[in-house]
Amino acid sequence: MKMIIGLGNPGKPYEHTRHNIGFDVVDELAKRFNSPLTQMKFKGMYTIIHQPQGKVILVKPLTYMNLSGECIVPLMGYYDVAEEDIVVIYDDLDLTVGRLRLRQKGSAGGHNGIKSIIQHLGTQNFNRIRLGVDRPPAGMKVPDYVLSRFKTDEKPLMNEALNKSADACEDWLSSPFLEVMNRFNGG
Repeated sequence: MKMIIGLGNPGKPYEHTRHNIGFDVVDELAKRFNSPLTQMKFKGMYTIIHQPQGKVILVKPLTYMNLSGECIVPLMGYYDVAEEDIVVIYDDLDLTVGRLRLRQKGSAGGHNGIKSIIQHLGTQNFNRIRLGVDRPPAGMKVPDYVLSRFKTDEKPLMNEALNKSADACEDWLSSPFLEVMNRFNGG
């Protein structure tokens, strides 16, 4: 069983903000698989998809970003999902808008959602897809920036990145994550 986790904040004010790009990718996958996230458990919304390669759980933690681990780790335990069988999708300030970076492990890099997951999992060794949202303009605070929506000229880049991220997740269902990294990194 594999688990695909998109990070974000619940609620209308946060929809389609930079910080919620992980939620947007999970929503795209739910649409592709025609399986809306209707189940609730451990402070998260999810759905289970039955694929030829096995079951896949799509998850959106509803704990707010900074407490994401409170949802993910209990859900992993309940469904007996190993650390190597998860991928976490989230926004990254250190990448330009629309750029993807897939990794198998690493630090939180200042991302509070990833800090929470590392703290609750007890390891930095889990797959992740980082989506670039760029740095805030001079004078704008990071929290205000990540909770803002994409500018008109950024939307096509982010739509492409969102679709590439969903493609990478689908690819991962039948390929080792290292191979998926080799195919999708750099785009």
